[in-house]
Amino acid sequence: MFAITIEDDQTLTWQEQDAPRSESPRDVRIRVAWAGMNRADLMQRAGQYPPPPGASETLGLEISGTVIEAGPQVERLRPGDKVCALLAGGGYAEEVVVREEQVLPLPQGYGLREAAALPEVYATAWLNLFMEGGLRHVEGRPERVLLHAGASGVGTTAIQLCRAFGYPCFVTAGSDDKIARCRQLGADGGWNRHQGSFVEAVNDWGGADVILDPVGASYLAENQRALNTDGRLVLIGLMGGRHAELDMGRMLMKRQWLIGSTLRSKSAKAKGAILDSLYTHVWPRLAGGELRALIDRDWPIQKAAEAMAFLESNDSFGKVLLSVSGEG
Repeated sequence: MFAITIEDDQTLTWQEQDAPRSESPRDVRIRVAWAGMNRADLMQRAGQYPPPPGASETLGLEISGTVIEAGPQVERLRPGDKVCALLAGGGYAEEVVVREEQVLPLPQGYGLREAAALPEVYATAWLNLFMEGGLRHVEGRPERVLLHAGASGVGTTAIQLCRAFGYPCFVTAGSDDKIARCRQLGADGGWNRHQGSFVEAVNDWGGADVILDPVGASYLAENQRALNTDGRLVLIGLMGGRHAELDMGRMLMKRQWLIGSTLRSKSAKAKGAILDSLYTHVWPRLAGGELRALIDRDWPIQKAAEAMAFLESNDSFGKVLLSVSGEG
């Protein structure tokens, strides 16, 4: 098969490699049609985010495609099934091997291109808003959510989930145009990060009970000031650095929670539990049109470097995809 390799100078090359081997009787082999691109791929290419032990060194955390082989203990899937899958790596390739638990059928009415935009962002947003963040109603009032990088793949997905399940959300993003588009998706308010601190705007809105933050260190102090009593800050990325001063007095007095969360390194069983929850609560809403896959644009897999440059430019709104077979 062919797959993307990372050269010593970070050049991405589409070249022949050995096909992945099955390690479990519950594995399925999938012929890849489309691969989703994520910022984690940019970090791995730069040597800053190595795959978990035992995972493929090839980039790519989500794909869609067709099952071509199913292990003897696979129960739900058969060759010929159209599916999407959440991976620990290996998606920038013609074939992947993944545990059955990490694979879902396409939502009704979805093709393979749209479905490739679902696994990573919906699993990340669902996990961190509802499972880690514990988003809920308190005394009959829905909690309020602050989403940083609201125009990203995870951000635009989280906006839709907040709207669909009745939780107000406020976003930060890098331009007024992106803020306007986030509001069209369902955000209640927004702040252009180039206009200074977001704290006053968020507190005037009512403060945040849950913050979903891919930025990290540079936002920590402001996040604490915007976080309500009993609020939860869920850290999912480090675009703004790893080290910052934590105000433990504020944390103590306001009973704030700081939660670190990564999806990639979770076990197949844990990922399966997340995907089972998506299948129950989210897939019907995707099929019904209440939620959707938001795709900015796509590139052929051979032009993965060009696609990465676009994602790194911060000009995207929604997902960037790579076409492997181009099957719809």
